[in-house]
Amino acid sequence: ATRTKSADVERADSGIGQMPARKWRNRASETLSSLQAWEAHRPCTDCGERDLPVETDVQNCNQRRADLCEKCRKRRTERKESVLEFVNTEASYGEDLRIIKEEFYLPMQAAGLLSQEQLQGIFSNIQELIDLNESFLEILQEEIDQAFDQGDDDLMTVCIGEIFLEFVNMLPAFQTYCLQQSSSVNMLNALEKEKELLRIFLNVSQNDNTALRRMNLRSFLMAPLQRVTKYPLLLSRIIKATTEYHPDHGSLREAKSRIESHLEHINMKTKQEGNTWTLRSFRQDSKKKREVINIEMRETALKTVGWLREETRFVMEGSLQLAQPPDGQWVKKGSKTLKFQNMQVLLLVNMKRVSESSLESAEPGPVKDAVLVLIRDKNNGKFHLLREPLRLSNCIVSTDPDCDDTFELIEIRREAFVFRDSDRARTHHWFRQIRRYSRELGSWKKRRNALPNIMISTPHTRP
Repeated sequence: ATRTKSADVERADSGIGQMPARKWRNRASETLSSLQAWEAHRPCTDCGERDLPVETDVQNCNQRRADLCEKCRKRRTERKESVLEFVNTEASYGEDLRIIKEEFYLPMQAAGLLSQEQLQGIFSNIQELIDLNESFLEILQEEIDQAFDQGDDDLMTVCIGEIFLEFVNMLPAFQTYCLQQSSSVNMLNALEKEKELLRIFLNVSQNDNTALRRMNLRSFLMAPLQRVTKYPLLLSRIIKATTEYHPDHGSLREAKSRIESHLEHINMKTKQEGNTWTLRSFRQDSKKKREVINIEMRETALKTVGWLREETRFVMEGSLQLAQPPDGQWVKKGSKTLKFQNMQVLLLVNMKRVSESSLESAEPGPVKDAVLVLIRDKNNGKFHLLREPLRLSNCIVSTDPDCDDTFELIEIRREAFVFRDSDRARTHHWFRQIRRYSRELGSWKKRRNALPNIMISTPHTRP
């Protein structure tokens, strides 16, 4: 009796009678149902849709909401598979390059089967491709490992497009190899007929060397051509599985466009050289045509200045109007009196690379030289230089408040040029960039504030 009375007292002290307790339980049940319904229709983290499945956690005996809808789950799986395919095939391509060097090039060189000139003719710039592949693959693998270490099992933090654009300078290396492929195969065929020891070495290697997988040298020499044409296909698969809200989506599309433009450029060069073979062609559009033209102009500019590609940065390029004033009175008369002609202008900077891991650094290193290359519009299918490049270390760049739609570049002791763009804001951008490198490259101009003549009074000169 005492125990029963104590229990009744304890129940009364709780403050909850039978009716309030029943209402509380009903309200808690309704709240739980509402929370479960809200959780079930919570938007997908990738696409924002609300048709998410509810999963059952067997271990904890409770229900939890999946973060992704079924469609986005499949997309993430496809993206992960595409990213891994990109990296794994890059590694396989690198193995084929190393086989070319270690199983063919080095043994042939050590045995004296071919001269150095003949080896260069057959294997072209294979060492450059090996170096680029090793650097590219190292960065890719680091991104994959870092993603797994951070718990990103879907590899959503891996940005293949951004990495590809950092290594975009590997595309000219592919171009060099592809353009020499026809002559390389012809030389190999001729030498194999001429040299019996070479023929024996190649046959024995193919039949007895297990690393070659019963493949001959010609098959391995095709590896760079096959790889460069596979990049657009691999990038397309990643793009298809990447939502447009992903930070790498734009870079992936840009990378795909760049590689397709280079392939079209390689095909155009092979036709110009009379070769019958072509790489895989892609649908042309106006953007790709413009990029092909830009590639041609960059090659012309590099060949003219003689700089190394990896030490060259193309700061600006595009069409400008150019005039050469006959006297110094053009400002008073106005720029309307000048006769302008359209010109393709490229601003090139020669600098040291800031980082070995990035072939195109956003921040320039120490500037060694800077030039303006003036190219006439295409005539008979080829670009022609207007004159030798203008070295900005020997130039003064200035503007005049009374004629702010142009700027003037004076080459010391030689000529003067007036430039303008159809867009005034772009004209000012060209002026600022050219003046920046002109001032950086001449210590005497820093002391004189880049004035054309040391005797000119500062208040009356152009800024």
